Amino acid sequence: MGRRVPRSLRQARDLSTARRIVSAAEEIFAEQGLAGARMDEIARAARVNKALLYYYFRSKEELHRFVLEALFSQLRAGVAQQYPATPSPRKRLSAVVDNFFEFVRQHPNYPRLVQRALLNRGPNLDWIVSEYYRPLHSQLVRTIEEGISAGEFRRVDARNTALTVISIMVFYFAAAPVLSRILGHDALRPPEVAKRRRAVQDFLEHGLFRPEIGMR
Repeated sequence: MGRRVPRSLRQARDLSTARRIVSAAEEIFAEQGLAGARMDEIARAARVNKALLYYYFRSKEELHRFVLEALFSQLRAGVAQQYPATPSPRKRLSAVVDNFFEFVRQHPNYPRLVQRALLNRGPNLDWIVSEYYRPLHSQLVRTIEEGISAGEFRRVDARNTALTVISIMVFYFAAAPVLSRILGHDALRPPEVAKRRRAVQDFLEHGLFRPEIGMR
């Protein structure tokens, strides 16, 4: 994350305390949002005093942005590692789907944190879009265009298809509370998430990939 890491963190010898703070903040921001979260509550959850919390992060806004940046950086790294390591657009797109599902499995607070940040329409929206979402969308568009050129994908509108791929991955997690009521069980149970991942891959296989090319 480079220059956006607070100097106190860059200079710290033991990051275990900072990790507890970030973990506690992630939980509380996901539950209450930026406006509802309180620094003293985060300090208690992280088992640190408030002065130490402010030593690492000068404000609630800085801590909130750091939490978001840390998650987005990991998400981007999971997608970017397929470029250009995997030459086949088909395998690359399948790996992006798998990596996204694995990322959300490891970071279950991600959907709620992002929903709150985007619905708030505050200053976070601009940098989230410009630094993460627009580049990720562009990567998907290029992959789909490469797949069409290579004969691995059907001829489709690459930009809209990229939005479709994003939507079928993201919606399930964003709507999980409602889906749990509709389905009658926790939609975020690992077996259910695994089923959803397979369903997305199946959709790509039959809706985008050329049928004469094997899935794996």
